[in-house]
Amino acid sequence: MPTSAPSSAPSSNEQHADRQRVMRVLALSQAERLETLYEDFDAKPDWTFARRPETGLVMVRGRTGGGGAPFNLGEMTVTRAAVTLNSGETGHAYVQGGNQRKAAIAAFFDAAWQSAALTARVKAEIVDPLNAEIEAEDRRVRAETAATKVDFFTMVRGED
Repeated sequence: MPTSAPSSAPSSNEQHADRQRVMRVLALSQAERLETLYEDFDAKPDWTFARRPETGLVMVRGRTGGGGAPFNLGEMTVTRAAVTLNSGETGHAYVQGGNQRKAAIAAFFDAAWQSAALTARVKAEIVDPLNAEIEAEDRRVRAETAATKVDFFTMVRGED
């Protein structure tokens, strides 16, 4: 019975998870920062819209207590876009709010990340710096919030 040697190439599940992380970072990034990185990205490949940016509403669902019965919390504005590079890769983006330019740029970088020729550049020049900025802002907000934390406790009196 033949056995296969372990592959050093990432599995389909790993590639899917990596792409989810990339799309998350692009969606959470500030529009102005994403625009700047797009303008500074040298030798951009030509691309066309597979789906022009569209803005609409999605229903946001919540759960009581984090795991209870689901309920409709309300609607949220979301913009989506899809672009196709001339080399064939198609990128998609869904971003909060109505910024159609941000959705188009995020979709472009998703497509570029999928291109074998551009993956390393997109990761190093776009995704990693944006992720570091998002994490730094998250740490700042957590520290600011932690500074306002009040610990309440009840002391039981020792009565016999």
